[in-house]
Amino acid sequence: QVQLVESGGGLVQSGGSLRLSCAASGDTFRIAAMGWYRQPPGKLRELVATISISHSTTNYGDSVKDRFTISTDNAKNTVYLQMNSLKPEDTAVYYCNAEGDPYYGGAYYWGQGTQVTVSS
Repeated sequence: QVQLVESGGGLVQSGGSLRLSCAASGDTFRIAAMGWYRQPPGKLRELVATISISHSTTNYGDSVKDRFTISTDNAKNTVYLQMNSLKPEDTAVYYCNAEGDPYYGGAYYWGQGTQVTVSS
């Protein structure tokens, strides 16, 4: 099993920045990729960004490209999301995700979520 704990959410004004962190523990050797998803009020959960552990290959949702940056500290089993030029439409609960390597069954793991609110 893998446990994920997010931190760093909060309230920020439009144009501001926040950095989210997600620390993984447990069977971290199972993890092939980590990422962030978000769920705005009344909407479905959507992709924000993902990064592969072995090659650091990144993938971003169209609405956050050029504003958000995902990175990892593999020694700390932690993934970060640097969010710049925040907009009110970025307001959402942000969830950390870990994707298990198919060799170990390919399970998906989720954190509890952290609220990000951007005021106009």
